[in-house]
Amino acid sequence: MLDLSRLTPAAMKTHPFSWAEIGSLYSVEDAAALAASFPHDHFKTVSGYGGEKNYDYEARALVAMGTHTIAFPEELSEAWLSLAQDLVSAGYREALSQMTGIDLRTVPMEVNVFHYGPGASLGAHPDLPDKLVTHILYFNESWDCNDGGCLNILHRNDPTAVAAEVEPLVGNSAVLVRSDNSWHAVTPVVSGCHSSRRSLTATFYRPGSPSSMWPTGDSTPLHGYPRA
Repeated sequence: MLDLSRLTPAAMKTHPFSWAEIGSLYSVEDAAALAASFPHDHFKTVSGYGGEKNYDYEARALVAMGTHTIAFPEELSEAWLSLAQDLVSAGYREALSQMTGIDLRTVPMEVNVFHYGPGASLGAHPDLPDKLVTHILYFNESWDCNDGGCLNILHRNDPTAVAAEVEPLVGNSAVLVRSDNSWHAVTPVVSGCHSSRRSLTATFYRPGSPSSMWPTGDSTPLHGYPRA
């Protein structure tokens, strides 16, 4: 499913921090199948305002932290099961390790799926210190950047200091190496947008780190998400 040959050290940029934009991750047929069958089950609402960053979106587990366990596999299409299996493979870890120069072969990883509906956003932030590398994959068949929902790579803690913009189109992805200056944000999805912004993150953590998305004892109710 994943074209791991696209994950090469040559793709890494050093400004304003260590990151890469990777496109054409799938065949045309696989890209269409993934976009058409994007998960809509077992999401929770994640939101917070006024703290270190503002955020508001819907999240679903795909691979549990530090395991090879695929969450709610009975709800996934064959395309999504295949993608999940690729993400837990040794080959994927090796490719990202070679690409980033960070040994990710044995560290804990979790994978989550996201809907950003109208009004959803993610404020400017560097990732938590527990995180080493995050790979963000996108699944919209089409997208208008005027509707928001793009990943902005920032020069600093300033949402207007945009170094690069990544559209959430299926096959596009971004690799972010965590540092104190790895500032990035997701622009707010405008009200009246007819589709959610759809993505997945594969996040590699320092050994011993807890899941930031699914903390122990989390009892947040899960729900379906409309197929808009």
